[in-house]
Formats: sequence, C-alpha cells, structure tokens
Amino acid sequence: MPSNDPRVFFAAERTLLAWVRTGLGLVGMGFVVARFGLFLRLIHPAASNPEHPWAGPIGIGLAMLGALATIIATIQHRRFCRTLEANELPPNYRIEPGLMLGFSVALAGLILSVLLM
Repeated sequence: MPSNDPRVFFAAERTLLAWVRTGLGLVGMGFVVARFGLFLRLIHPAASNPEHPWAGPIGIGLAMLGALATIIATIQHRRFCRTLEANELPPNYRIEPGLMLGFSVALAGLILSVLLM
C-alpha cells in the first residue's frame, strides 16, 4: 500500500480554488461592464446616453462565462477526487466545502446574469 501523500489532492484543490477565483473575477467584471453606464451617468449627468449599447450584452456574457468556468472546474474537481484512493486523501479532510464554494459561485454568477438581462 503506497504512503499517504496528500500533495496530489491539495494540488487539485488549489487548482479548483484558482478556477473559482477566476470565475468570480469574470462575474465581477461582467457586472462592472454591464452597469458602467450608471457610473458614467453619475459623473456626467448632462450626457444624453452615456451607456454603450454593447455594455449590457458583454457584461452578461462575462458573468455567464465566469459561472460556466466555475461549474466546469467544480465538476472536473469532483470527478478527479472520485479517482483517488482512500489513502490518497488526507485523513479527516472533507472535499465538500470546495465543491459547495464552486457551485455557489457558479449559481451566484448565473443569478446575476439573469438579473442583468
């Protein structure tokens, strides 16, 4: 029986969290792009139409891309963790918090995309 080496699992966990961070950044950037017209209206209220017509669709697309990236990364992480033997997982360590975080960020991104429409 091989020794318990959690480095492989923790590398996968770091990869998942990096993808979650990337997805969260894309969702946040999508929100900023979609709502940038509100900021322009505050700083220049005399402008007739400070919002670009493509800002909304591009922002929604970025938010959906972030949600999709997070969903895919979370599913991939779950598939990978299922291939690990019991001795390859750290003792008394749960994989569910990382999965819940990934799916929660993805769900928040999808909800935000719908609200931006």
